[in-house]
Amino acid sequence: MTGRRGRYALLALAVFALEAAIALFVRDRLVRPLVGDALAVVLVYLALRAATRLRPAAAIALALVTAFVIEAGQLLGLIDLLGLSDNTVARVVLGAQFDPLDLTAYCLGAAGIAAAEAVAAKRTRRVQRASA
Repeated sequence: MTGRRGRYALLALAVFALEAAIALFVRDRLVRPLVGDALAVVLVYLALRAATRLRPAAAIALALVTAFVIEAGQLLGLIDLLGLSDNTVARVVLGAQFDPLDLTAYCLGAAGIAAAEAVAAKRTRRVQRASA
């Protein structure tokens, strides 16, 4: 995988490593719950952009919907219904407790992605005009 999709894959790996570090080592009320949740949307977005040909807006929307669906699963107690409440990996991936503040963090992550993509697109257009 090379080019743009390869860069998204490398960024996804970096964000995954950061998320793992936050989950393992951070026990606070800001970074772990808010930054970690915002980065979760970023991670899903980057993975989508690495693995698919989705345009940024579609990938942002799908990443945000994914986060909201997982949060809805938490509200409904899906992890208990699936019998996975003792599974550490499932608890990390699916979460165990609904928090409406997480929805805000997801939206902030999506907004950050949109801003970063807008800056990148503007830079690309500027480079293309300069080389034309």
